[in-house]
Amino acid sequence: MSEHVYELLEVTGSSPISSDNAVQIALQKASVSVRNLEWFEVTEVRGHTDDVDILHWQVTLKVGFRVED
Repeated sequence: MSEHVYELLEVTGSSPISSDNAVQIALQKASVSVRNLEWFEVTEVRGHTDDVDILHWQVTLKVGFRVED
């Protein structure tokens, strides 16, 4: 088994579609500038409403990426 070191990055994705879509958007954007993304943890979910309808989702993630040797 290999030994790895990970660093954490915190990002927030937003989407008018769903919380899952907000997660996907956050991971896709983070992967543009950070290599070796390996896991994520949802730390916060919130949204914007107009009393009845959900207008926008925001999901904050801790993203773990492996530090290269």
